[in-house]
Amino acid sequence: MVTDITIKKGYKQTEIGVIPDDWKVKNLEEVSKRVSVGLATSVTKYYRNKGVPIIRNLNIKDGFFDDSDMLYLDEDFAKANLSKSAKGLDVLTVHTGANLGLTCVLPKSYDKCQTFTTLIITPQKWIMNSYYLCYHMNSFFGKKEMKKLEVGGGKGNLNTADLKKYRVFFPPTNEEQTAIATVLSDTDALIERLEKLIAKKKAIKQGAMQQLLAGKKRLPGFSGEWEVTNLGKVAEFVHGRGLSKSDLNEEGTYKCIHYGQLFTTYKELIQEVNSRTNKNDGCFYSRENDVLMPTSDVTPRGLATASCIKETRVILGGGILVIRLHPGYDGLYFSYFVTQNKISVLKLVKGSTVFHLYANDLATLEVCFPNFQEQIAIARVLSDMDAEIEKLEQKRDKYIMLKQGMMQQLLTGRIRIYANN
Repeated sequence: MVTDITIKKGYKQTEIGVIPDDWKVKNLEEVSKRVSVGLATSVTKYYRNKGVPIIRNLNIKDGFFDDSDMLYLDEDFAKANLSKSAKGLDVLTVHTGANLGLTCVLPKSYDKCQTFTTLIITPQKWIMNSYYLCYHMNSFFGKKEMKKLEVGGGKGNLNTADLKKYRVFFPPTNEEQTAIATVLSDTDALIERLEKLIAKKKAIKQGAMQQLLAGKKRLPGFSGEWEVTNLGKVAEFVHGRGLSKSDLNEEGTYKCIHYGQLFTTYKELIQEVNSRTNKNDGCFYSRENDVLMPTSDVTPRGLATASCIKETRVILGGGILVIRLHPGYDGLYFSYFVTQNKISVLKLVKGSTVFHLYANDLATLEVCFPNFQEQIAIARVLSDMDAEIEKLEQKRDKYIMLKQGMMQQLLTGRIRIYANN
């Protein structure tokens, strides 16, 4: 039995969904003066230390232009290819690869720059606002439309002829388009401020790690010599035991840590562990202050990861190297030490296709320890910094989700916003 879908008054059903009666649906070529591609030939020999900027795919981010890594072309070469240049407020789109369809607006300050194989859209400004179009193309609806237009095999491609058929739905007035873009832009600005603050806090933490974990800066009230020793002299090494993936679930009876969690959802510094398995026969259990490291990975860098677990009786899966420090040595401090001294750890890694970290090799790692109370104090300072960064990241992620919801509402006209409201 088919039930008729009731369309709210003032809205209409179109081939791409329900939108307000007064909104339009057009192909991109109908609202643009130009849909073209930038330079599609080798330009390496024309690179200069200064000259005309050339935009590459890596400069195009999700809704914003990133000029932190710019290259420049010979001015005469750029002038000879002026017809290929992009104008300020053009909409630039990645035409191939993993980021296919990613779109940004070119700032006015980059007017008449060149681009390398990027797609260039010049909207008819009296019909289409560049920033509205950018948000539309980066939205869920836009990505779905891009997927339909994509051609090629494993490495997708988006041609200009196909992009011209991209369908965009939009309010009838440039004023409403601008108002929508402004609201979303304000949210983006808030997200960007949080991103910068997070980066600043991470840089401060990194600086603190460099100072505190090498004894270059001492916390108030602490003094005395540091102990420099090989890890094998102050720790024992044991291994977790295999856990069947079929026994793992999100609502188990027993708390456990699976090897894969050391790289994905598992926090670098463990505070809480979820119950994930219903079986505990013959399992290997954690002790308080254990430090966990992966024993193998497809890249060596992943092996320089250490996590301290403060809980006992947590089931530890196979592929996990467990470092049990002797009394007087703090696991949380040591996990930070590993993070700060990744290069020293990576020198111990073996393998070519799959890389391994063995206990016998890790035992030779030279480690610096202050007295036990100072270890705890250093770890607490760094842990507090991590907690602050995590809160900021959660706040940023909340605004990102809010923006996604706003885009779905504003870009379909479910919520109307006008410049004069």
